[in-house]
Amino acid sequence: MKIRLGYACVPVTIDETSSHTLTYTHYKKLGDRGNDKLDSVIKSNFESLEKILKYNIRNDITFFRMTSELIPLANHPDVHYDFINQYKNYYKKIGNIIKENNIRLDMHPSAYTVLNSVNEDVVSSTINILKFYQKMYKSMDINSKVVLHVGSKVGGKRLGIKRFIDNFNKLDKEIQELIVVENDDKSYNIRNVLSLCEKLNIPMVLDYHHFKVNKNNEKIEDYIERIFNTWSCEVPKIHFSSPKDKKNKRSHNDYINVDDFIDFLEKIKFTKRDFDVMIEAKKKDEALFRLIRELKYKTDYKIEKNTIFL
Repeated sequence: MKIRLGYACVPVTIDETSSHTLTYTHYKKLGDRGNDKLDSVIKSNFESLEKILKYNIRNDITFFRMTSELIPLANHPDVHYDFINQYKNYYKKIGNIIKENNIRLDMHPSAYTVLNSVNEDVVSSTINILKFYQKMYKSMDINSKVVLHVGSKVGGKRLGIKRFIDNFNKLDKEIQELIVVENDDKSYNIRNVLSLCEKLNIPMVLDYHHFKVNKNNEKIEDYIERIFNTWSCEVPKIHFSSPKDKKNKRSHNDYINVDDFIDFLEKIKFTKRDFDVMIEAKKKDEALFRLIRELKYKTDYKIEKNTIFL
């Protein structure tokens, strides 16, 4: 049983970010110089992403969430710019690094990406975002996923799920294949999302933190095999974080509570299934390294290259 750890978007131990932004207000204010500025920001993000990936490789991290801010204004309706062909060499270079080093990469777009919204403009924007990500992955020549929440619960969860299914079924197959769905901490719990994913035959991402704050009497042991089975032959992935404190149970801590992490692994190790864990802690890569150190101290797990073997 092999468990690989990863982190999201921005390392904290090196001074690099691939999330430099350019607002539409600033872009418009620049006038004829707007595209030059946009080009500069995008190239800077690509260069930083390359450095981040190489840093990850040197530190044996081969699971990573790429920022959804890599290409600013890519889906703004009033920005007419070639975000794909103009950067094909950058996409190819990043894709080669990913493939040559067997990196698993995915993305988690912003909360404004809502496939089941009651607002048609939001749904249209969401579909355009997904289409752009598909083009981006294709330009990198990689097969990766996009993590979504079910989204709106206007009219109740039953109608919200129906809207998600209806809109999902309108998507092209290649866009459908991008999507994995995650349980959330307020509305759509583990049972809702698992049922949805089984119905649509798409993978479910278990967020264990969300599960713990949005559950009734469910036990993760009763659901984990069904969740993993939604991934078919692919390696399942989960999200793991710890609450900030007792008063802020939904907020993420800087680090991972190692005892909770061990408890989780012990509860589900009966599956004997490999899986990847996205560490969603504010200290990012530093939290990953600290968790590995604590596991070495507290357990007899075999650990090689930031990968845990049970």
